[in-house]
Amino acid sequence: MKNVLLLGSGKIGAIIAELLTSSGDYHLTVADMNEANLVRLGEHKNLSTLRLDVTDKAALDAALEAKFAALSACPFDITKYVAQAAAAAGVHYFDLTEDVACTNLVKDLAKDAKGALMPQCGLAPGFITIAAYDLAKQFDELHNVHMRVGALPKYPSNGLKYNLTWSTDGLINEYCNPCEAIVEGELMQVPPLEELESFSLDGVSYEAFNTSGGLGTLCDTLDGKVRNLNYRTVRYPGHRDIMKMLLQDLRLMDNRPLLKEIFENSLPLTYQDVVLVFISVSGMKNGQLVQETYANKVYSETINGRLWSAIQITTAAGICGVLDLMAEGKLPQRGFIKQEDVSFDDFINNRFGQYYRRQQQRASAA
Repeated sequence: MKNVLLLGSGKIGAIIAELLTSSGDYHLTVADMNEANLVRLGEHKNLSTLRLDVTDKAALDAALEAKFAALSACPFDITKYVAQAAAAAGVHYFDLTEDVACTNLVKDLAKDAKGALMPQCGLAPGFITIAAYDLAKQFDELHNVHMRVGALPKYPSNGLKYNLTWSTDGLINEYCNPCEAIVEGELMQVPPLEELESFSLDGVSYEAFNTSGGLGTLCDTLDGKVRNLNYRTVRYPGHRDIMKMLLQDLRLMDNRPLLKEIFENSLPLTYQDVVLVFISVSGMKNGQLVQETYANKVYSETINGRLWSAIQITTAAGICGVLDLMAEGKLPQRGFIKQEDVSFDDFINNRFGQYYRRQQQRASAA
């Protein structure tokens, strides 16, 4: 049994703890400053809890002793403390961040690390990158790689047509920060909330627009190899225009704490959600112009007697899956690990990665 330290026991940390402790192969120490979050985890023979401030270096160093890996489910702005401590301790490190600056820091730390450091292990970036790269590498010549992901309420009931399903800080961050893309062969930054597009899937109308961080490291990996590469977040029609008004016209992008307060006091959490993953890749294969598409919808599900939202399941499946692959020796054991280094087949056949495959098969059979 491998000893793992999980930092953060909020919406995502709670299901990570559920999946890992119930697997029987991990003893999990969950650390958080919020005692109420720790209490809500309940009791399990493979679970210990620890009240900890990750900015307290001595306490964090002590918590990392004799651990196989550290998993950060902390807000993006404090994840760096976990990465720095794990690298110094020689402990394998995984996080869920979509923040580009945080990922660049992890990349630098990995140069001299004795363990493996793997950021962006959730849904997007994370699984979307694994799946997109698996499609892309089947082509002889790449033209376009388009990646679209949305975590949406099944029953939208407000003007934004949105409910809180994951980190509010992370949501605001991806709506405000510049976005990476490759446009006509040139790696560049494009503005968030722009390049609005509309499409339908299974008879439902959606919109998609630029947001930050979803590509992970794929821009670097495919630079010089693809004509166009982009990532856009999927929402119900009308959401983008309201967000532009809030962030740009009312200048709430300059007062993110206020926007967070408004969201968390006005938009309820929902467990009745759907995660949409849509990837389209086109290019030359065997002398022909070909397009390949991956489309999947994942819904909320009861696991071990408790209902979990789709975004909780997909995010936790991502980080738990790559942790499992690391433990099985199917990933490099040292240095910076990209999502593109993960075999799609290994991931989708993993006991945690199967949460993506199982629901897709269920939908196909319906």
